[in-house]
Formats: sequence, structure tokens, C-alpha cells
Amino acid sequence: MARMSFLSFLLFCLTSVAHGNKANKHKPWIETEYQGIVMENDNTVLLNPPLFALDKDAPLHYAGEICGFRVHNGPGGSGSAQFEAVVLDRSTGEGLVRSKEPLDCESQKEHSFTIQAYDCGEGPDGTNSKKSHKATVHVRVNDVNEFSPVFVERRYEASVPEGRLFDRIVRVEAVDADCSPQYSQICFYDIITPNVPFTIDNDGNIKNTEPLDSKRQRVHSFWVTAFDCGKNRAQADAQVIVTVKPSCKPGWIGWTKRTEYTPGSGSIPLFPNLHLEACEETVWNIQATVELQTGHIGKGCDRDSYSDRSVRRLCGAVRGEVDLLPPPSPATNWTTVLPTLPSSDSSLVFSFNGSTHVAVVPDSVASAVSGDHFTLQLWMRRGGASTQPLANQARGTRKEEETIICSTVKNDDSYSHYSLSVHGCRLSLFYWPDVSAARPVKFLWKLEQVCDSEWHHLSLSVQFPSVTLYVDGVTFDPALIHDNGAIPNPAPHQRLVIGACWEPEEKPRDIVNNTMLESKETGKFVSGYKGLLSGVTVRPGNVEPHSVVECLYACREGLDFGDLETLGSGMKVHVNPSQSVLVLEGDDIESFNRAVQQVTYRNSLRFATPGVRPLKLTTSLRCFSEESCLSLRQLEGYLVVLQPDAPQISLSGVGPHLARPAAEFEGPQGVPLFPELRIVCSLSHAVNTAAQGMEGGALMSDAVAHTLDGCEVQPLGEELNPEREELLIDMEALKERGLDIINTTAYIAITGAESISVYEDVLRSIRYRLAKGSARFERRFRLSCSEMNGRYTSNELTVEVNFLHSLDSLYHPSHLLASQQQFLHPSHHTGELSGHTLPNPHRNSVVPGAATVIIMVCVGFLVVMVILGVFRIRSIHRRGEGARGGSKEGSNQWDDSALTIIVNPMETYENRMGIATDMEGECDDEEETPPPDATEPISHTHTLKHHPLI
Repeated sequence: MARMSFLSFLLFCLTSVAHGNKANKHKPWIETEYQGIVMENDNTVLLNPPLFALDKDAPLHYAGEICGFRVHNGPGGSGSAQFEAVVLDRSTGEGLVRSKEPLDCESQKEHSFTIQAYDCGEGPDGTNSKKSHKATVHVRVNDVNEFSPVFVERRYEASVPEGRLFDRIVRVEAVDADCSPQYSQICFYDIITPNVPFTIDNDGNIKNTEPLDSKRQRVHSFWVTAFDCGKNRAQADAQVIVTVKPSCKPGWIGWTKRTEYTPGSGSIPLFPNLHLEACEETVWNIQATVELQTGHIGKGCDRDSYSDRSVRRLCGAVRGEVDLLPPPSPATNWTTVLPTLPSSDSSLVFSFNGSTHVAVVPDSVASAVSGDHFTLQLWMRRGGASTQPLANQARGTRKEEETIICSTVKNDDSYSHYSLSVHGCRLSLFYWPDVSAARPVKFLWKLEQVCDSEWHHLSLSVQFPSVTLYVDGVTFDPALIHDNGAIPNPAPHQRLVIGACWEPEEKPRDIVNNTMLESKETGKFVSGYKGLLSGVTVRPGNVEPHSVVECLYACREGLDFGDLETLGSGMKVHVNPSQSVLVLEGDDIESFNRAVQQVTYRNSLRFATPGVRPLKLTTSLRCFSEESCLSLRQLEGYLVVLQPDAPQISLSGVGPHLARPAAEFEGPQGVPLFPELRIVCSLSHAVNTAAQGMEGGALMSDAVAHTLDGCEVQPLGEELNPEREELLIDMEALKERGLDIINTTAYIAITGAESISVYEDVLRSIRYRLAKGSARFERRFRLSCSEMNGRYTSNELTVEVNFLHSLDSLYHPSHLLASQQQFLHPSHHTGELSGHTLPNPHRNSVVPGAATVIIMVCVGFLVVMVILGVFRIRSIHRRGEGARGGSKEGSNQWDDSALTIIVNPMETYENRMGIATDMEGECDDEEETPPPDATEPISHTHTLKHHPLI
């Protein structure tokens, strides 16, 4: 472009010469736009294209020369103040643009202004000077790397958990004040502290090169620097501090897998040190479910270890219930066909297989439970010994109906019918007020408890047309259905069946002499029940109150919450009726942690059932960010109930011997066996006032621990002979106290939960009576008592009854042999009667004077025998001196002929007195020690002592 401009200028000059024009006729010419560059450390602007002004009047002097340039302000307002243009060559028009003062790129990177050239005119004074057009000049200020990087922060801090590698822990940042991208950008960073487990990239991101360990080094401190692209280093380095936190694992901290419970401790916290760690995750809802598994303890949990009958009494239930599944016995033989299973709570559990296991209750028992007002109670567990829920077993298949109880009873002139059945997870009561007229009514309940293969207590109160169902102490309302379908009427025959329902078969009757004969009813059992039953009772009349039903079911162990008043805001607590599941819900972690530590286990039984109770803690969290919300695993542990201290039940106050005249035993009232009996329990229990605050709880407090539930009196040796002897007891007193008795010839068993004082009164009233002329010389009885349905037993108290016979009775031939046996028996020495208070002696009693005479006679006999022995020894010595040559054997030979004529001196006395006695022990005390050389005679004397008549 410059070359073309120069050529144009030459052409212009030649044209002017050719025409011979010497005047200033033309304006100078310049480019219309220039691009300029200037460095910050220089004031010369390098233009592109170079600045040349051309004039067509050249080479005329003055008119063809360029005298200068004028700078005008541009759009930005800069120009004349900051820049100037000078002429370097007037003839060629070359010019130069420069800044008047140093420029700052950081203040203004670009400048724009206009420039105009003017010639020298027609003379030295510049007359008739002409100006060119205005050209725009754009000047860019080039940057110089005059600034160093500066960190935004002098100190950077970060905290990270240990044991992990991070993509970025912290980011450092430095800036450069230079205006150009070349010098204002940070090209790279560097860690200047050696031997640190960190690295930094060109963007300033710092990460660790190895997992950090808080135990080895808790805080890491190091320095970093920055470089711009002009390799200028930062003015000041930055410090980085990284704190290593112990690894944060989201979940429960402080979980104890094993927790021990000592019986009698009341309530103990299960999780005293437990707290939830969310690792800074923002949580808006927390729900924790604590589950205590007690299904293997008795019937679902630890209850009072008494029989169902005793528990009913303790709960204040109305008497009059009829046990439809009693223990098998000759009187209750309809349960003998049913198999039984062991139970940890000592109750009787019957098993039904759905086909052959059926109990048909006798009509005499069924008639006692007739009427349309009754209460049916039972324990049930479906599926037998299987623990798999029936809801899972039956999925996809249709289960048949199973009948628990089916009853047709006579009410005055009509028959009513009802049946309790289960079908899948439904419980139904089919009730027919009158099988001949009224239509049936079906009450239906849908219950998960029916098909979960766990023990449950059912109480069905019928006050037709009102029916109330309690399952585990909770009321459930039925759906009332009037069944108008074609249902055949039940047969009007009284029948009560447990485990199935009887379905009669209709057969044609025989006709003889135009008379229809009655045929024997035939049929089969249908809708068999498969599962376990226990404690099936029916009580006719008014229904049980709700408090009694709760008491009958009440678990003595379970989950509880310590203090509801300390529950934080937004917290909720829910406990199921069996107290085996507790649910906590809240939105604040701190409040939730305090609430979890208030969850307790309680067991109000002083003699709790020992064993393991599994524990589970399930937690669900809801976070604002559902994608990153924590998922906590289920915690499992167990609670160990330790073995309780066994109570020591002590029976005392009765000596080992009870001696009375035989006439007293033959009296109409007999003789009390345990007149001064004392029963003491070695453990003393404080009354649990907290339990009394619950509905029905006062009846089941720790005071029940002082209660006996059975005592047994058993004759040792042969059983009682009803024709000769019997044990008497006040049956009316037993009935008033609600105690039961089994009286056989082998034992007497008194059962029922009652206080120790009541059992003392009852046992003291037991009397032993003999028939006339049946007196013996001894009879032994054993007494034992038990507590907690036989779980703890007392010591065995043995009493030996001794019959004292009068002297007059010994003269009677029928008593002579018995009298001899009495005195010969070693257990009837007079010394054994010491310590007993004998009745006042009458004129026919055995007196101490007779015994004294016998002793004196025995002593006299011994003296005679000793004298006789001494006399015999002396005679032997005399014969030895007269015959020295005799053999030693002959001299020492004992002459038995002298003793053959000895007559028992007591024989005459016994015949005169008509009495026989055995005083061997007394005679032994009076025996003297013979001389050493009289051993052989004394041995014969000893042999004579054991003569049957001595």
C-alpha cells in the first residue's frame, strides 16, 4: 500500500511539472485508518501502515512538502492529551506517533484518536496551507510482566476424615495484576515444603497422595507458591493446614451386643451409650425400631409361672370356668388321645394334626356351658411346631377352613350351635341361636396374629347379638355377616368337639311293622385344626371385664420408655400391646440420641425365666438429598436374663416323731399330722409399686412371689388302706379358698396359688384317722410344697407316727404279737420319745414304774451270771492243780452241762405280768467288763443275752 501511495505521489508531481503549475493546489493525502502498538515501557507507537503524508504539489517547495500532523481526540476522549505526531521528513511526508507520557496497560489497554496532515503552503509562513482528511488511529498498549502473582488468601485450612484418598481437599488461588493474558494468568503452582503427602495441580487443587492417619499425624502444615506465565513467582507464599479427623462411619456408635439383666432389677436401659453419627449429613427424619424377640419364652413372653387356673384367680376373674382341655386323668379321659408338648411355663400344650387329633368333650361337661352368654378363652399357635408364618406357606394356595371348637348344646327346649374357625388369616365365629329356627350369624375378623405362627391369647365374649374379641389384650371389632345361603342345619344333638367339627351322615331308617326305627348316628370329623392349643376354658354367664382380660394376657417383660417428660420436641414413641416392639421417630439427631438412651427393658417377675432374648435395631433415615442419604445396617444383639436366686422354702415346726395313744387315732377326728407346721421363704420381696399403677397390675405384683401353688402329703411305704386308715381334710375350707385337691390312697395334692399363711392353715388341719382295732406301731408321712407351678420346691418334711398301746390292750390275744414287735423294734426305744409332749397318763397307760422293775430284774440277772462265771473259773483252777499231767485241751474245755439247766429268770416274771419288753440297750449300759482270762465264758454270756426272751 505504501508503494502504491508513493507511485501515486510521483505521478502527481510529474503531472504538476508538465502543466507548469507552481501554486498549492492539492491537499495532503494519508491513509484513512492506522493500527498502532505501543509498549508500556516505550512511548513510540508502531503504526501499520507507517505514517506517510503525500502531496500532489511535490516537488514544489513548500506546496509539496508536509509541515506537520495534528492529533484530535477520538471517541474515547483520548488523543491530543496523551499522543502527538511529528514529521520526520518534510519532503517524503514520513511521520511518527508517540505518547507524551508512559502508558499503563492495566489502566487502559487501547486508545483511539484521529490524525490529520497539513502541508507547508505557498511560502515559509505557510500561506494557503492545505489539510488532509482525518485518519483514525487505534493504539493497543502491549503489557509488560511487571506484576507478580498474589494469593487470594494467606492461609488455607481444611478438615478431612482419615483413611481415604480424595480428588480435592482444598483449592488455593493466586491472581496477577498484569493486563495481558500472557502475564496475568497463573501457569502453575508448587508445594515448596518437602516430604508432604500432598500434591497440587495447575489449577491449585490440593489432594493427598496416600491415606491419612489421624493417629500418626493429626495436622499437616505446608507452604505453596504460584508462577504466572512469565515465570514470575508469587510475592508471598501461602500456608495450607489440613486437619485429619478420625474416620467418620455413619451409623450407631456405642452399640453393646450383649446386655445382662439380673432378675429383680426392675427396668434397665438397653442402650445407655448409644448415639447416631450422621457424618454431617443433613437428616430431616429418623425412625428406629427396637424389636425384642420373646416368642421362645413360654407363650410369647415371660409371664407368671402359674397354672392358668391360678392366674385366673390372681387376676380376679369370675369363677365358674370349665376347662375343656384338662390334664389327662381317669376322670378327664377325653384328652388322653391328644399328644402333648413340653412348655417352658409348665402349662399343658396339646397338639392337633388336623385329622386324627380330636377331643370330644363329654355331654356332662358340655351341658354345663350352655347358653348364649359365655366367655371362651384359649391360647393358640397355628402350624404346630413350625416357625414359618402361615401367611408365607399359604401364598398362592387356598387353605381349608380349620375348626378350633365346635359346640352344639341344649338350651331348655332348643339347641344352639357355634363354631370358632380360622381360614387363612381370618378368624370367624359361626353362631346359630336356634338350629331349628333362627338363621346363622357369622362374625369375621381379619387378623395377622392368626397366621404368624406365634402364640396368641384369644378371649371371645359372647352376649348375643353382641360379640367382643380380645387378641393379646387388644379389642378387635368384627364385620357382621348374615349368611342366608343354603347352609344345612346342624343336627339337634348335644356335642362339643375341640379340633374339628362333627358332620353326621344321613342314612335311610329301617321300617319294621310300619314303624321307623331309630338308627345310630354316624358321621365324620371335618375341618380339622392344625396347631397348638392350651388353656381352653369356657365360663357361662356374664363376660369378663377388660381389665381381667388384660391381666390374663399381660407380659411381665417387655420394652418401655424411661421418662416421657424428657422426650424432646418432635419426638414420638410407640409401643405395641405385647411390648415387644418399640418405635422412635424424630427429626433432630441430638434429641433422637437422648431418646434412644431412654429405651429400657423391664421384667416385673422376681423369678424371671432365664435365657437369651434376641434384640434388633432397625434404622431408616430421610435426607434432603435422597441420592446421598445414608443407609444404616440392622444391628443385632441379645439380652441375657440371668438365673434368679432360687427361693428356699423351708418346712419346719414338726418333729420327726408324733407319738399319741392309739385311742386318739381311732377317734372320730383323728390326730393332726402337722399341728405346729411353719412355712418360711428365705427371700423377702419388696412390692413393686410401679406395677400397681398399671391396670390389673396390682394383682400381679412381686407379692405373688410369696405364693405357694401346691403341697403334697404322701404316705411312705405302702399306700393307705381305705378300710383301716384315712387322711381327713376340711373340703369346705378348701372350696372357700379356691384350692383344688386330689385325694388318693397314694397321696393328697392341694393345688392353687395362695399365700403361705393359707397353706399353713390348710396343712395343719390335715388329720390321720384309724379304724377301730387297726392300730399299728408306726406310719410315716412326707410333706413337700412348691412355688411357681413346681419350679421351686421345698425340703421334704418326714413325720413318723407312733401309736402308744395301753397295758390292758396287751392282754388281749389280738394285741400280744403286736406288743412284742413294738418292744423288739429298734426305732421305738423310750429315749426316742424324749422331746415330745405326751398326753396326760390315765390308769391304763404304761408308767415309768414298770420299766424300772424290768431294769432291776435285768441287772440282777447279770449279777447272777457274773457270779456263776467266777465260781466256774475257780473250780477249773482247782481241778488243774490236782491233775497236772492232764492235757491242756482237756483242762481248758468248757463244760456246757452246767449251763443247760439255766432257766430264764424273766420268764416267770413275764408270765406273771403278761408283758414283754426289749431292754437290750439298757442292759448294755450296766454290763461289767470281765477279767481277761474269762473271755470265753463271757462270750457265752453275751450269746445268752441275745436270747429271744431277754
